[in-house]
This record gives sequence, structure tokens and C-alpha cells, in this order.
Amino acid sequence: MPPANAPSPPGPANSPAPQAPSPVQGGGTNDAIDALDGRLIRLLTEEPRIGVLECSRRLQVARGTVQARLDRLQAKGVIGGFGPEVDPAALGYPVTAFATLEISQGQGADVRAHLARVPEVLELHTITGAGDMMVRIVARSNADLQRVIDRVVGFDGIVRSATAIALENPVPYRILPLVDQAAAE
Repeated sequence: MPPANAPSPPGPANSPAPQAPSPVQGGGTNDAIDALDGRLIRLLTEEPRIGVLECSRRLQVARGTVQARLDRLQAKGVIGGFGPEVDPAALGYPVTAFATLEISQGQGADVRAHLARVPEVLELHTITGAGDMMVRIVARSNADLQRVIDRVVGFDGIVRSATAIALENPVPYRILPLVDQAAAE
């Protein structure tokens, strides 16, 4: 259970975060965050269970200021949630792979729906280049990866796939360097 003063999540745990317009779409400078927002995001990233009152004490600003900043950052889609980080390897899925998929014209929505039903598909991106979509998948072993791939590509809308197994992750997903840069702009 989160601390009494913890920020409330924006909605259901699996709901997608609203997307903030990119500078290209918005056509302007970076007004997404300022230095205080950056410090608040860093604090919440480093200590996700910290409450609003403790954030205000550490940042030396009023509690209402912290809450207003959190509300604004959530409304703009900068902060998408406060859920736990879950390690697939710790759940028994230590193998990570990336599959590039070529799909039949006009089948995008059906393929997306199919892939959303495969629990081992952690992410799906539409891409440019050699394929149409790229998925990050996990498996229990290299042998189990074949089962996952078969399930992923076992759909009429997928024409061809190419898979690469990740050997290590020397720079795991991170956001704080980008937050620091955006806050400094």
C-alpha cells in the first residue's frame, strides 16, 4: 500500500498515458518542464514511494505547489503513472528478443489486436525501414522463445519476421538524463 501522502495514479494501471505533443507537432520550444519539475521527477523516480508532503519538504516548496505540478505533469502526459517497475527476468522470463514484423497492407489494426493478446509481447512500435512493426518479447528460455515467436507470427496479417535475441542490457531503460536535459532547456 502506498504512503498516505503518495500521489494518486492517473487511472487504471494498464491504461495508456496520454501523449504530450512533441516539439515538432507543437511547433515551439520545450515548455514541457522547468527546473522544479525536473527535480520533482528525479525525486519521484529515485524514490517512487515518497509522498507529496515529503516531496515538498525535500524540494523546499509548498505541498500545494508539488500537488499542482504533479497534476499538470500528469495532464500533459509527462508523468504517465506511479506503478512499480517489474523485472520480467524475476518473473521467470530471462530471455529478451526483438522481432521486426512485415505485415499485410490494411492489416495494422488486426495485427495490433493480435499482438496485444500475447502476454510475452511487452512493447509494440510501428517503424520505418525494413519492417512495419517492432516488438519486444520475452520468454522463459531460448527454446520457449520459439513458442513465443510462433504465437506472434501465427497470424495471417503477418507476412515475415526477423528476430534478434538480446544478449545483455548495458544501458537499461532510463529517463533521468533526458529529464535533466529538458529541465535545463
